[in-house]
Amino acid sequence: MSTHSRTKMLSEADGYDLLRKFNVPAPVFEIVTSPEAAIVAAVKIGYPVVMKIVSPQIIHKSDAGGVVVGIMTDEEARAAYNNIITSVKAYNPDAEINGVIIEEMASPGLELIIGGKIDPAFGRVITFGLGGTLVELLRDIGICILPCTDDEIYSLIKQIKGYALITGYRGEAPRDEEYLFQTLKNACAFFEKNENVVEFDINPFRLYEKGGCAVDARVIVQDESVSLPPHYSASKLVPIDYYKPQSVAVIGASDDKTKMGYAVFRNLLQFPGKVYPVNNKRAEIQGVKCYPTLLSVPGPVDMVVITVPAQLVPDIMEECGQKSVKMAVVITAGFKEMDENGRALENRMVEIAKSHGIRIVGPNCLGLILPPYKLDTTYVSTSPSPGELAFISQSGAIVNAVVGISLSKGSEMGYSEVVSVGNQSDLDFLDYMSYAQRDPHTKALILYIEEIKNGVAFMEMATEITKTKPIVAIKAGSSKRGQAAAASHTGSLSGSYEVYMDAFRKCGVIPVQTLPGAFKVAKILSDANHVPKGSRAVVITNAGGFAVLSNDYAEAWGIEIIDLPKEMIEEMNSFLPPFWNKNNPIDLLGDADETRFRGVFEVLCRAHDLWDMAILVNFPNKVLSPEQVARVLIDYSKKTENLLVGTLIGGDSMKPGVSLLEQNNIPVFEELEFTYRTLGHLNRTADR
Repeated sequence: MSTHSRTKMLSEADGYDLLRKFNVPAPVFEIVTSPEAAIVAAVKIGYPVVMKIVSPQIIHKSDAGGVVVGIMTDEEARAAYNNIITSVKAYNPDAEINGVIIEEMASPGLELIIGGKIDPAFGRVITFGLGGTLVELLRDIGICILPCTDDEIYSLIKQIKGYALITGYRGEAPRDEEYLFQTLKNACAFFEKNENVVEFDINPFRLYEKGGCAVDARVIVQDESVSLPPHYSASKLVPIDYYKPQSVAVIGASDDKTKMGYAVFRNLLQFPGKVYPVNNKRAEIQGVKCYPTLLSVPGPVDMVVITVPAQLVPDIMEECGQKSVKMAVVITAGFKEMDENGRALENRMVEIAKSHGIRIVGPNCLGLILPPYKLDTTYVSTSPSPGELAFISQSGAIVNAVVGISLSKGSEMGYSEVVSVGNQSDLDFLDYMSYAQRDPHTKALILYIEEIKNGVAFMEMATEITKTKPIVAIKAGSSKRGQAAAASHTGSLSGSYEVYMDAFRKCGVIPVQTLPGAFKVAKILSDANHVPKGSRAVVITNAGGFAVLSNDYAEAWGIEIIDLPKEMIEEMNSFLPPFWNKNNPIDLLGDADETRFRGVFEVLCRAHDLWDMAILVNFPNKVLSPEQVARVLIDYSKKTENLLVGTLIGGDSMKPGVSLLEQNNIPVFEELEFTYRTLGHLNRTADR
């Protein structure tokens, strides 16, 4: 959105007229400027009517006493007009009063909200949920980034908690869901095709047994077309060989263990190519011949790592250009993250780099690590192990933690790429994701995201990557960016975090809350042996409560809990207690021992064509140890090619079983909803 463009809120009448052009229903209305005209308009429209103030300065009309409902007579119309004018003048003496709007009074109905806003990263977003005066309190809303398919619009309607009020709650007749769908679809078209509309909301939109009506509408426009985030440009693609230098120079290399240049150069000593320390005060650094300037280094230099103070970096970048350097990793801080002087310094650095075709990692970053190539440009204490996971982070501290996890897990938690993106003055999330997509070592990507500026391009790239490689993302916090000036309910309701979640859903990115969860999901999803043949599931548990929850979570994530055939139930009757539930999920009861679990798996493995995955859900008890539970899954995984999954709930007491399953490469979880969420994504991987 242009920072120089002026915005204004349309009058309610203008908003209604605009919505009507896209078949979004609005009430009959007329604007008047006197009590007498109010009576004439009310008679023409037909009592009862609603009267509201028309003023660009009065956004929330009820707060200013600018709304009167249920007007039935001429005298009431006259009184309402006078009271509205008097109340608004008292509320805001400087408010510009353009009259009073007379509207037909909509019949009572289910009050909903339909809205839209421009997200700074992802563009146009549509909002839907329960509306009325309690909309901010209830916050029962869903969002969808435009464009929305018909299926997404139906899903938007069904995902709110108040959906039961639409289908008919406690004997009430169902509302016109198809009419609601069409209205939402029309609202999407309205928002997409009106390039000057910044934000709008219809609140309430009243839905009836047949039809519906917009009772109040706010439409905010600007005098220029809205500038939306750019699409991905393949021309920006960084050649893969830029990431694979034959020679690296460290500007500011040091023998002083307290200096960043010491740690960076020490980590690069493992690099199989040529490594040059550059420092004009030393003849030798860490046993390697040192050079006073980059230009004095003999032979070509493909990559430089810069650790000297920020004010020296532009001149060094000029030397990089003369030396035909391809990539510069700028560890140094003190750029735009500091102040305007730092911003100017960063801009100058980027300008010089662009003039020479140099690509920049950072600045203000931890650096870049490509473990399979023994390239570590960071100052972490020890380089991570090579592996199949790419980790791209907007936090250097998180990268440090990730490297620590790699070292504690050994080769089980290795990386193909680890990047701290820093200020992203040049290379950004998309570039590092693109590298991971093309890198043969990478099987899955993990992203730690604080804010993505080019969300549209991110979605386009992520959609392509997730066709072949899973992406798991941790989204930190929820930004208030773009909400401070929100003049409608929509602006305050559809926050940044919710938009990110919808963006992830659209492009197949899997959101998780924790680093351990991210690693677990990425590892499972990247293993072709863990991809189920389909969505049909059998659940075996010793806890009835988990059986009930399994049904809920399975439905939410697209897992089909199958009906057990009569023959299978009869076979299980022969060895299970007479009071087992004879259903799926199979509840073996709290006293279930190893024999019951093995008996059920024997039956399932003989009928493996009826199901695609079997989920064993267990909690701690004295009848069955977690190691015994693990052994059941390990043994029967050898008797079927179908997917077996463990969910061992109980914290540290279940760790022995969890560890045993992990050692035998069987997917295992410690939280039930997380199990079904991951299986849902695994199933989508199978569909692709």
